[in-house]
Amino acid sequence: MSPLRTSPTVERVLRGELCAGCGLCASLAGASIRMEAVESGYNRPALCGPIDRETERAIAESCPGAVVAAWGDAPNVHPYWGPWRSIHTGAAADAATRFEGSSGGVISALLIHALQTGMIDRVIHVAADPMEPTRNTMVTSRSAAEVIAHAGSRYTASSPLADIATVLSEGGQAAFVGKPCDASAIRRLASIDPRVAEHIPLILSFYCGGIPSHKGVGRIITAMGLEPESVTTFRFRGRGWPGNCAAETAAGDTREMSYAESWGKYLSKEVQFRCKICPDAVGGVADIACADAWYGDEEGYPSFEEQEGRSLIMARTSVGERLLASAVAAVAVSAEALAVGEIEKMQPAQARRKRLVLARTAALPLALQPRPKMKGLKVAAAARAARPAEALRNLVGTLRRTLQGRRSSL
Repeated sequence: MSPLRTSPTVERVLRGELCAGCGLCASLAGASIRMEAVESGYNRPALCGPIDRETERAIAESCPGAVVAAWGDAPNVHPYWGPWRSIHTGAAADAATRFEGSSGGVISALLIHALQTGMIDRVIHVAADPMEPTRNTMVTSRSAAEVIAHAGSRYTASSPLADIATVLSEGGQAAFVGKPCDASAIRRLASIDPRVAEHIPLILSFYCGGIPSHKGVGRIITAMGLEPESVTTFRFRGRGWPGNCAAETAAGDTREMSYAESWGKYLSKEVQFRCKICPDAVGGVADIACADAWYGDEEGYPSFEEQEGRSLIMARTSVGERLLASAVAAVAVSAEALAVGEIEKMQPAQARRKRLVLARTAALPLALQPRPKMKGLKVAAAARAARPAEALRNLVGTLRRTLQGRRSSL
């Protein structure tokens, strides 16, 4: 059977602005697809060769722009927060790990514990690109020191699955840390490639506010009064909670900006369209998903005042539940049980987005645009909690911007 001239799935996803930029298609297709940073500032696949039909089937089954992995079985499932076996707030017991992490350092502490107990032999995760510090690259950490060195949120485009084929071919036992869409792609790939379950026994994720364009980072650097090419170190946050955004030049000039300003004024304005219709921004298919367990201010909204980091911890699978229990028993993580009803006070924006996913995606077929398959994610149940007027505004707004070709402004 002759190969396909191109990938219909990738073309459809790109046409609908549904690409998350994860890079899975590039890894599956080898030289026929490569990831590149496009003018909009996001990572996108470039089709540069024929695709065999088996590869196209794998892309169609796994691409998070085409289909989002359904939530798995668990004793409890919430329309916003997904499945869980236990919910806690907590922090890394080690003060340095807690300080370096973006919230309470729990993901880093869990990874270190998994390495030290032999559950895994390495961690595959995102870190700053040493050649372009405002951008991202994939790294492999094999020690506690390396995990901590690569800790912290990276609020710009990344393609953590662009070389996942190599990870699987290397064998061993790797933990994968990625965005919820990355975790979805891995879970979907596992259904057709048994090497995933064999060599990636642990998947960690986090609540995701969306992936901003590289342009957002550029605007931060300009606002800091620096030239982008002069920056040698760039940190989005961390070293405190939430921690400041910080840039340093080769000359030793250091500038900082608060998290509230860097995210609220710059990065959040640059989030790609796929993120604004995400039906699982809470890492519902990961073994454990963590988030900022923000304290509410006087009006009930998250406060970004500096304080000791605190993570929300949701153990979603039996694997995650056992890892968390082991880390707590080893005094690697401190944790206190939390009622599911408390999460919305910490993450109101995530609750609002999930309520509006159905309204936003309902606009796409009206504009003759594709939308991802989203079965098993309680999208309709979440939508029932939306105010009708707000849902209608979002449907009409998405439809208008789709027809005008300005979906990034949603």
